[in-house]
Amino acid sequence: MLLPAQIIQQKRDGQPLTEAEIHHFIHGFTHGELPDYQMAALAMAICFQGMNFDETLWLTRAMVASGKIIQWRKASNQVPKCRSASGSDLGTYALQHSGTPFYADKHSTGGIGDKTSLLIAPLVACCGVRVPMISGRGLGPTGGTLDKLASIPGFRTDLSLAELVRITNSVGCAIAGQTAEIAPADKKLYALRDVTATVACLPLIVASIMSKKLAENMDGLVLDVKWGTGAFMRTREAAKQLAQTMVAVGKRYGKTVVALQTDMNQPLGDCIGNALEVRECLAILAGQSRPADLLEVTLALGAEMLALAGVPNQLEHHLASGAGLAKFKAMVAAQGGDLANLPVAQFTEPAPSPRAGYVHAIACDQLGYAVIALGGGRKIATDNIDFAVGFAHPKKIGDRVDAGESLARMHYNAPDRAAAAAEIVRHAYDIRPEPVTSKPQLITERIT
Repeated sequence: MLLPAQIIQQKRDGQPLTEAEIHHFIHGFTHGELPDYQMAALAMAICFQGMNFDETLWLTRAMVASGKIIQWRKASNQVPKCRSASGSDLGTYALQHSGTPFYADKHSTGGIGDKTSLLIAPLVACCGVRVPMISGRGLGPTGGTLDKLASIPGFRTDLSLAELVRITNSVGCAIAGQTAEIAPADKKLYALRDVTATVACLPLIVASIMSKKLAENMDGLVLDVKWGTGAFMRTREAAKQLAQTMVAVGKRYGKTVVALQTDMNQPLGDCIGNALEVRECLAILAGQSRPADLLEVTLALGAEMLALAGVPNQLEHHLASGAGLAKFKAMVAAQGGDLANLPVAQFTEPAPSPRAGYVHAIACDQLGYAVIALGGGRKIATDNIDFAVGFAHPKKIGDRVDAGESLARMHYNAPDRAAAAAEIVRHAYDIRPEPVTSKPQLITERIT
């Protein structure tokens, strides 16, 4: 067996690794036998040299093998009810008609303002499909689902495996971080990648996402693979390759996997930032807001999950009836959260446009970095997050703006950070005198 430094050298020089070498390295890293700097070195070598499909599959398999695989049907098969505001039962179709619960998950590769998980989990659960989501924290400029939920005081994302199973089966949905039992190798590497510039690397993304999902032991998985200036995959071609690889890995494990390729060249929805995005989701579920772009992606992904389960699509019904809001509140309560005390920033002010014209393009990742500049994300792995900060009502491609008009409304607590964040936002927008002739297509391809 090669020494760790030899394995790093082999990959650095563009040579393929064997399954045994990959397993040995990941096992050693997981159990503290290899230091972080050697794992970081291998991750960087993988970023530069890539991995073939077999290597990617073996890396995923090694991460899955580092922990346990959930056995859902050892738990209670009690039907999770979904009730409307009037108390009528709305969401037991899948279980009543099949006799066996169907477990499905959705995962996004990450974007700016992407809070679809917070909407999809309760709405799909209302249709009778059980939705356990093992999610991650922010990576680079993209916000993480766990950070959004952690903005809810008391909300526990650190559920044990037993708690995840219990809440999923009793409420119908749960969103949590990786437990110590689920793909612990990925949990350690996930934090390391965020601060070593090894996030946007196809084999590492595939292994990270799929190891968690395969350890979840889902019946069906829907992937939201984003491309554009606010995504890790900047081009449609790179995103398609990522989607195809993840679908192929899932199929090698005998899973049903579907991917939608979605546009992330502008922020999704009306808010960017943790507590702001939670509030936006509450407003949507309460029928007080309907951001067209966010709902289009949310309903498309949810529809794919229901199709995998063979369940009629009642997402709009549960959205309109208030059942989705009730289900979200039930999940939050089961995980210890208090929605009445979401943090609020002390100050708000616009990030003004430097000129009049039309928004032709947005360096969307820069909006994520602007949130980090306000304290709403991490520069290093140990940074604390100010959950209240962010931006509301960002201008989208095609919008007309006047000089001095708000490009996005800034919510902040530290006045000394505001000017730098506003400057990042101004530079992120490409504003030209002529109108935009076509706007981005949100869902660009379906990959099976």
